[in-house]
Amino acid sequence: MSTIKGDRPTAAGRRSRTVLVSFLGAIVRKMGNWMPIAGTVELLTELGLDAPSVRTAVFRLKKRGWLESESRAGMRGYTLTPTALEALAAGDEIIWHARQPADLGDGWCFVNFSVPESARALRHQLTAHLTSLGFGNIGSAVWIAPARMLPAAQRAIAELDLTEQCAVFVGDYVAGQNLTAMVRGGWDLDEIDRRYREFIGEYDGEADLLGEAAVIDGQHAFVTYLAVIDHWRKLPFRDPGLPREVLAEDWSGPAAVQLFERMVTLLEGRALAHAAPYWSTQAKAAERADDTRALQRSS
Repeated sequence: MSTIKGDRPTAAGRRSRTVLVSFLGAIVRKMGNWMPIAGTVELLTELGLDAPSVRTAVFRLKKRGWLESESRAGMRGYTLTPTALEALAAGDEIIWHARQPADLGDGWCFVNFSVPESARALRHQLTAHLTSLGFGNIGSAVWIAPARMLPAAQRAIAELDLTEQCAVFVGDYVAGQNLTAMVRGGWDLDEIDRRYREFIGEYDGEADLLGEAAVIDGQHAFVTYLAVIDHWRKLPFRDPGLPREVLAEDWSGPAAVQLFERMVTLLEGRALAHAAPYWSTQAKAAERADDTRALQRSS
């Protein structure tokens, strides 16, 4: 069981929260942006989470402004707020449509900034934002990414109100330091590649088994689908989508993308079909069972 100490969740609590976010993006949005709490708890325990940590994760996301209490058809539940929908939508393009290698001829986006020590927290936020967008650090306060990341960089800078502290350029590599060496200094490509290979090792055999199966069990589809989504959604943000010319010949990104897309095709329909009843009769039954247990504990 996770316990709340300030705003620091336990390891179990962190896993519950990340799985819950994956659940919101992959399942709840397909169900009208609302979820029954009893059904949600029951579904997520199928992934090995314990009910208290799931409820704590829901509470934390409500506190963060992602969820609002709302009952429907006599069932207690939560609806996704505009804040949650905006955040989930912002990640969709990268999670569901992984960055393809950029065209080297399109050039590069450079961000240079000078944020005073008194605003150190903002500086850290900006570097975290740029890193999450796939920018690499090639020098003191100089960050670089393929030129197509210009709009995303401008949004990140504007959101932090740091426009006056930043200079943003788009240009070509002409000469000087070896470009491949510079790229390897700016990004930990070996680590990104290792994570892609780890994903492939985890699910490649499973994809073959699912592809050969006459029927895929609904619960297995749901559990595997959500596990795949939760594993995958952290990977594309680390990959800047660099031009093929600066990547190793055996770069595993494309193979990982193909495997992810294959798993989604195999599992999504069955996973949603398994989850759907929890929005109706099964959710009501689970809620009644929760109420009964609560009465028994109080008596």
